[in-house]
Amino acid sequence: MPLPPITGPLGYKRAAHLLHRASYGATKEQVDTFAALTAPQAVAQLFAAGLPTPELPIDPETGSEWFVSGTTDANSGELELQQYFKSWLLAQMLSSRVPASQALAYSVREKVIFLLHTILTAISSKIDSSRALYFQDQLFRQFSFDKTAGPLINFKELTKKISVDNAMLRLLDGNLNVKGSVNENYARELLELYSIGRGLEGTLPPVTDPGDYFLFREQDVQAAAKVLSGWDFDSTFANLDPDTQLPRGRVRGSTTNASGHDNSVKQFSDRFANATIQPDPLLLNNGNATEASARDEIDQLIELIYAKPETARNICRRIYRFYVYHDIPPTLDNTIIAEMAATFAANGYKLQPVLEELFQSQHFYEAASGNQDDNFGAIIKSPLDLIIGTYRLFELTVPDYVSNATAFYEHTGGLLRAMELMGHHFYEPFDVAGYDAYHQYPIYHRSWISTNYLTRRYEFIRELVSSNMMPGTVRIDAANFVRTKISPAVATNARLLVIELTRYFHPQHENLTFDPAMDDNAGLTAERLNYFLTAFIKSPQIDPDPEAAWAFRWGNQVDPDTTTRQLENLFNAMLQSPEYQLF
Repeated sequence: MPLPPITGPLGYKRAAHLLHRASYGATKEQVDTFAALTAPQAVAQLFAAGLPTPELPIDPETGSEWFVSGTTDANSGELELQQYFKSWLLAQMLSSRVPASQALAYSVREKVIFLLHTILTAISSKIDSSRALYFQDQLFRQFSFDKTAGPLINFKELTKKISVDNAMLRLLDGNLNVKGSVNENYARELLELYSIGRGLEGTLPPVTDPGDYFLFREQDVQAAAKVLSGWDFDSTFANLDPDTQLPRGRVRGSTTNASGHDNSVKQFSDRFANATIQPDPLLLNNGNATEASARDEIDQLIELIYAKPETARNICRRIYRFYVYHDIPPTLDNTIIAEMAATFAANGYKLQPVLEELFQSQHFYEAASGNQDDNFGAIIKSPLDLIIGTYRLFELTVPDYVSNATAFYEHTGGLLRAMELMGHHFYEPFDVAGYDAYHQYPIYHRSWISTNYLTRRYEFIRELVSSNMMPGTVRIDAANFVRTKISPAVATNARLLVIELTRYFHPQHENLTFDPAMDDNAGLTAERLNYFLTAFIKSPQIDPDPEAAWAFRWGNQVDPDTTTRQLENLFNAMLQSPEYQLF
């Protein structure tokens, strides 16, 4: 049965929760708008159809794109082009060059694409091709909003496509996997990481047979590797998949004689009911493997894997950890995850129906009864979420990546370096399992935080808020934000202003009070609010009545240097806080 839905208007706390988790953040106005919507109304807007295809980036050396047309000696070096690809991805997450009416849904789609990247990972330095990275991203984009995209657009079909994707072939040595010298790297990770997995972490029994991985055996890795043999990286990007019309790898030999493919019968273990996979005689050419027969064997392999219910459940665990919480005890695995998996399978392994049901569910907003740490403010923001979310909240922009490419790459290059200093090496995870935060038991998202990483997060905010930065530097204009986003009656009252800003900077908290005696300790404490208030109004140190002095200065628009300094102190205190690192 479906997950029980939540009813009634979302309210600002639930609206902020939904927008921060489902997208890369939202403006104050978007939170206010969604607060009046029901969950179905909100989800309908988040998954709006008809989103534009992203415009291609420009190589400053040539003044033109290179993803589709290809590169020549006139282009920038490959390492630079890979950096440009990463910068271009940041622009998509910021919904750059997208109409305002579509920007939020566009951001939601980009987050689904990044979810796919965290599961079916890529390592830029190993793949070493900006074009391969781009076409993989385009593949993910085709398979992101999949609800109405036809029966061949779903996660199971994506698993088939990714198995011969150029970037994946190079990442896991699929291009080295040939008959007589089988390379098992991709087959192993396909089973262990990208599909059926090895069961629920923390509940697995001790290993007694080194070749037994609980849900599959070493024999299955070997058999799958033979199925996947005979493909090579296509540096021309001319071999197009007939379904997606995107480049994919090519078979070794020729389409009518795939000489690198192992054409034998592949025997699987009892974990797969001793199934066999063999070439379809109707697709062979005088007994020789063809591109069609090799592709058909991959189809058989993925169908065999997805016939196991644990595959759907494992994928749904990845979805849950990405959008909800990292900890999945057996009771939750047998209820919430099982229901998500049932929805996944019933909808032909499409992602969007699972996400829509999750985002409308009571569990997404309220989680388990009596728990305070597994729903609102439970996930540590990745450096990517912190940076993009802050830009979106304060409506900061980057230079246009088409008309002002050089300035754009300079600016976003700085953002990529900031992410690295915070521990997020974008498109460069340490291993093929992807970024630790999304898979590494038991720490998961806690891997984002260390003393050094936290310091770098605070430095990033301080540099954004400070008015002492060089002219032309992108920064948060605290005074303008308050002037344009907060009503005058609230802005002139220091305490009301702190509470109002908390609603949007730290929306996971409510029942806010400055009085310790009235504090229910359910969220942000009175002690924390008073800390923000002190950082805000006590900074001049010359006002006998700081709150009245603030009301006079702001209400009468006098001494703007002082009010600006006070607001910068407040914004720094609120944004350079542990609470702002959570969503």
